[in-house]
Amino acid sequence: MEMNELQTLRHSASHVLAQAVKRLYPDTKLAIGPAIDTGFYYDFDTEHTFTREDLDAIENEMKKIAKENLKIERFELSRNEALELMKDEPYKVELINELPDDAVISFYKQGEFTDLCAGPHINYTSKVKAYKLLSATGAYWRGDEKNKMLQRIYGTAFTNKDELAEYLEKLEEAKKRDHNKLGRELELFTTVDYIGQGLPIMLPKGARVIQTLQRWVEDEEEKRGWQLTKTPLMAKSDLYKISGHWDHYQDGMFVLGDENKDKEVFAMRPMTCPFQYQTFLNRGRSYRDLPMRLNETSTLFRNEASGEMHGLIRVRQFTISEGHLMCTPEQLESEFKGCLELTNYMLDTLGLKEDVYYRFSQWDPDNREKYIGTEEQWNEAQSVMKTILDDLGIEYYVGIGEAAFYGPKLDIQIKNVHGKEDTLITIQVDQMLAEKFGMEYVDKDGTKKNPYIIHRTSIGCYERTLALLIEKYAGAFPTWLAPVQIKLLPIADRHLDYVYEVKKKLEEKGIVRIEIDDRSEKLGYKLREAQLEKVPYMLVIGDKDIENKTVSVRSRKEGDKGAIALDEFITIIKDEIDTKKR
Repeated sequence: MEMNELQTLRHSASHVLAQAVKRLYPDTKLAIGPAIDTGFYYDFDTEHTFTREDLDAIENEMKKIAKENLKIERFELSRNEALELMKDEPYKVELINELPDDAVISFYKQGEFTDLCAGPHINYTSKVKAYKLLSATGAYWRGDEKNKMLQRIYGTAFTNKDELAEYLEKLEEAKKRDHNKLGRELELFTTVDYIGQGLPIMLPKGARVIQTLQRWVEDEEEKRGWQLTKTPLMAKSDLYKISGHWDHYQDGMFVLGDENKDKEVFAMRPMTCPFQYQTFLNRGRSYRDLPMRLNETSTLFRNEASGEMHGLIRVRQFTISEGHLMCTPEQLESEFKGCLELTNYMLDTLGLKEDVYYRFSQWDPDNREKYIGTEEQWNEAQSVMKTILDDLGIEYYVGIGEAAFYGPKLDIQIKNVHGKEDTLITIQVDQMLAEKFGMEYVDKDGTKKNPYIIHRTSIGCYERTLALLIEKYAGAFPTWLAPVQIKLLPIADRHLDYVYEVKKKLEEKGIVRIEIDDRSEKLGYKLREAQLEKVPYMLVIGDKDIENKTVSVRSRKEGDKGAIALDEFITIIKDEIDTKKR
């Protein structure tokens, strides 16, 4: 079945769902129910809170509707007739009132159920036969937290039961890999209600993975000519007024104080760019100072809507591998390429490159209030960026309205295990903020010019990257990233002295992420626990190992490798760590 045909089927399934809900809960008010990439959903306004048992009952009612083989018929009404028909459905009335004067107002009817809808639909309800209601969750009307919280029922539908079964099997695998579940089970992170939503606590193992990533990123950036800065976590509103964040991003910021009452109002930083510019502005600059590459491991704060947050994917405080690069127009393309090469190296090493795709995020000329700058400046910036992307041979799709308020960007997109798309890494071209901050350099001809600025991340947000790595590897990180690389398992207490000797020799070679399990438990139990913790190597120590100066190696990947000389094992694991083998 073609995708558009499948979407039509799923759209019709959402109507069957809504009809079933209205039959079981007649006082429910209908919002919207579209088809989506993974199935469909419908939003309902009801005092009843849907449980799994309710979803099962709704599914049974949907089966009855399918068996009734109701014809799905389209009809059109005038605006007044449409408003009269939907007078008891306030959300439909709101949608009708917002339609243009010349809009065709269409409805679809199946039995006693009628819904405002542009279509298309299948012709009989009996064709909705391979479906499953997956979950119920809260959703603000129109995605705006200022509006009422509705209840959204998610489902999926296919043309036959085999396709549905295959999808549900993949869904179960996705649930097992979900970082929000697995990350807690592996004690990588946790959250606490009285600390707040979107403010995760990194436990020692999770903190160790992020520290490993951070050290690697900073070292790699230093090799490529980036200079480290360290800037404040907050600033007066004056700074954000210059940058434009105060006018264009204030809703996404944590503001400390009230401009109507306080002499000085501060805000936590949502990004580092206006702070790092002060390095450039510290003294006069000439073309000889360019390119100037400034990087920082930046902790940022963004006031995300509660409905948008999920595990480590979207949080209110996060740390990012941020950088800003000032250059001449002649240097722009080569420096952009250098940023992209750094990013691709990071993604390739982590094993994520095969999972990403590229979006050229442009402004929306029909929503001018969202952006600074003139139409001419935007057209020039987007033209320059398009030339760079095309010259580099990057395959991308265009995202209208996805640009930052000050410039277009290349967003490197990725989907989590549930298919939700997020931006992992961004590289953007900016020719506007340099002028706003008075950033100038003296060119070869003696004239003063504003530099181009490239905003970029090399690995993105560390928390989001950790989430995606948990899901990618199902918690079984490559050895170089693993929070615990080796578990030492003595068979008996008499083997402990040699165990500590092995540990010392490993540490002397820089292999320090080691745990000793000296509990009075059976070896099989300790091995199973280590396997559940996804530890790359388990070294069992017994009498023969002491006698022969060996370690009995159990590999997470290769199973029982038998007794190996300690020096040989050190060579193997050190090579695996140094080369960042996956």
